[in-house]
Amino acid sequence: MTALFMAVGLALGGRAGMMLALVVAIGTNLFAYWRSGDMVLSLYGAREVDARSEPGLYRLTAELAQRASLPMPRLYIIDSPQPNAFATGRNPANAAVAVNTGLLQALSRDEVAGVIAHELAHVKHRDTLLMTVTATLAGAIAMLANFGLFFSGNRNNNSLGPIGSIALAILAPIAAMIVQMAISRSREYEADRLGAEISGMPLALASALARIQNAAHQVPNEEAEAHPATAHMFIINPLSGLRMDHLFSTHPDTADRIAALEAIAQRMGAARSAPARGGFVEGVDIDDLDHHRPPRGPWG
Repeated sequence: MTALFMAVGLALGGRAGMMLALVVAIGTNLFAYWRSGDMVLSLYGAREVDARSEPGLYRLTAELAQRASLPMPRLYIIDSPQPNAFATGRNPANAAVAVNTGLLQALSRDEVAGVIAHELAHVKHRDTLLMTVTATLAGAIAMLANFGLFFSGNRNNNSLGPIGSIALAILAPIAAMIVQMAISRSREYEADRLGAEISGMPLALASALARIQNAAHQVPNEEAEAHPATAHMFIINPLSGLRMDHLFSTHPDTADRIAALEAIAQRMGAARSAPARGGFVEGVDIDDLDHHRPPRGPWG
C-alpha cells in the first residue's frame, strides 16, 4: 500500500512527489498505529463495559481470552440493532472487542462465544492493526489521486494531463481497494479457523455467521453505511447489497466460510447438533427465560 501511495506521488510530481508521498505515508501509518482504534470506537458510539456492568459477557470474554493466551481486551457494546461485532487495537495489549446489542439479542451464548473467539483470533494475529492501516492508506491514496485530478490543468505540477489525471483518480483507489479487500478476505478465513479452536465450537461459529448474514442485509447499520471504509472490520459485511464473494467484496462468501467450519468440526469430532436459538443474556438463552419476566441486560 505504501508503494502504491509512492507510485501515485511519482505520477503526480516526479521524484519530489514520490518522496513527499513517502513522508505522508509514514505519517499516516504512525497516526493509524496510535489513534485509529479509538477513532473507530468513537465513530460507532461504543461504550466500554466491565465486570460490574456486564458480568456475563465480561466473564465469557475473559474465559475465551485466557484460552487464546491473550490479555483481557477492553470490551465495548454498541447500541445497534444489526447483529455484528468487530475488534480493533494496535496490539493484543491494547485490543478492544465491540459487539452490537443486536448480536446479543439474536444469538445464543455458544454463538456469541464463537463470534468473540473469532475477534480474539484477529487480535492474536494482529489483523486489527493490519486492516486499520490498510484502510487508512486506501483512503489516503484516494485523497491523493483526487488531489492530482483537481490540479490536472496545471502542467507544472502534474505531467499526466487531464486525461491521465482522470485515469489515475479512478484506477489508484481501485488498486488500493483490491489490495485491501484481498488482505481482508484471507484474514477472515484464518480468524474463523483459530476462532473455532479457541471456542472449541466450530458449528456454533458457523451458525452465528449464518444468522448474522441473514440479518445484516435486513437490519441497516447507519454508522457503517456512513463510514464504509470500516466495513471490513466486522465479522460479516455490515453494508447492504454486497452478497457475493467477488473481487471487491470485503468478506469471503459466508457459505464458503460455513463449509470450511463444518470441515473443521469434522476434524475436531465436534457434534453436528445445531446450537441453541435465542439471545445471550448473562449466560442464559432468552428462549429459556420466563417470558413474563423482562430479560436482564442493556440488550433486553
